[in-house]
Amino acid sequence: QVQLQESGGGSVQAGGSLRLSCAASGLTYTPYCMGWFRQAPGKEREGVARIYTGTGTTFYADSVKGRFTITRDNTRTTVYLQMSNLKPEDTAMYYCAADEGISPCSLASWADRNAYTYWGQGTQVTVSS
Repeated sequence: QVQLQESGGGSVQAGGSLRLSCAASGLTYTPYCMGWFRQAPGKEREGVARIYTGTGTTFYADSVKGRFTITRDNTRTTVYLQMSNLKPEDTAMYYCAADEGISPCSLASWADRNAYTYWGQGTQVTVSS
């Protein structure tokens, strides 16, 4: 009964900030990696950020570097996406993802949807100009 619950989405003006949260529950093993993806209407789902839950090492898409920050809490099962200087092109449904915690996640697959087993239902972020 694994569940990833996202929260924190909303509507903001360009230049504003939001913080998304993702809490995982019902896990058998602590995920090695958790990440954030986003999908805009008519677009493919793309990787935004990933964090190694044990070490805190992070990876970001070029489009959000310097503006977004992914962090995790001490439980290693809750992650956040701190979003600043938001742009209209950031408008999308944002999804949290987690792996099974069985084998370490690889650098090459950080933005690969297939690297993750569990997904949240998404939280909408809308940025107006």
